[in-house]
Amino acid sequence: MSEKKLKIVFFGTPEFAVASLDRLLKDGQDIAAVVTMPDKIAGRGHKLIQSDVKQYAVANGLKVLQPERLKAPEFVEELRNINADLFIVIAFRMLPEIVWSMPPMGTFNLHASLLPKYRGAAPINWAVIKGETETGVTTFFLKHEIDTGDIIEQRKIEILPEDNVGHVHDRLMILGADMVSHTVKEIAAGTVVAQPQPEGEFIPAPKIFKDTCRIVWNQPAERIHNLVRGLAPYPAAWAAFEDSRTAGVNTDVKIFETALVSGNDSAGLNPGDVVIEKSRLFVVASDGLLEIRSLQPAGKKRMDADAFLRGYRPEKFV
Repeated sequence: MSEKKLKIVFFGTPEFAVASLDRLLKDGQDIAAVVTMPDKIAGRGHKLIQSDVKQYAVANGLKVLQPERLKAPEFVEELRNINADLFIVIAFRMLPEIVWSMPPMGTFNLHASLLPKYRGAAPINWAVIKGETETGVTTFFLKHEIDTGDIIEQRKIEILPEDNVGHVHDRLMILGADMVSHTVKEIAAGTVVAQPQPEGEFIPAPKIFKDTCRIVWNQPAERIHNLVRGLAPYPAAWAAFEDSRTAGVNTDVKIFETALVSGNDSAGLNPGDVVIEKSRLFVVASDGLLEIRSLQPAGKKRMDADAFLRGYRPEKFV
């Protein structure tokens, strides 16, 4: 017996959502429409930027909707007229109830954490920043409170010591696409048994702002190391340094890669102080040294520590 194919409206914006949309098309599901954010004007050339999901949808001949307001009567009416069986939401805005309650088979979300851990806008970043050794993806049915609905399915991956958020993002994107495919098939077959989220395990994963990314050097080296991992390659942790040749002028620098140092001696030094050993760069944290391996001073390209030290004379990170 052939699998039942569903009429689906897909809501999403970034690359993370594209992998699942691509998988659904390859499964032969009926993607009746794709809803994504309106185009933005960005950059020095004021170019019109389309979301990754829109670019993929247009390239594959899918109907694209880009509402400014999700409660707009004309948008709600257009959704109703599609008469979809199911809505799927991946890395999109919070949907109003008038939208998510519309399809007869419900609306489910793919979230990049093991809910209820890391509810919020930046779950992958915060899992790495907090030093987690595993994370995963969850599909769940939407309800009123964000990221709190009944869980359909979860799958886990290990976070390796050398992973940054980019590595984890890419593995979860592929794992998530596979699980979205499976979840749709289970819903179509009527075999889903969703379970309420466990109580008491909630960890927030709020949106990342510039202040979130600033390194505070009077913290333990491992905490700073995990912050760098959890923000690399984008948006990147940052600090400022004093250069011996530009007294009184600090230079901002993004830091992409660090390494923990065992058995280091920072006696008599203060957090933020710099230690240079040949072509290697170390900064003092609250409990010892942290090696800086890859960084990008403002206005320059990303470089390794050796190249950085050939052009700068850092005395202290602030």
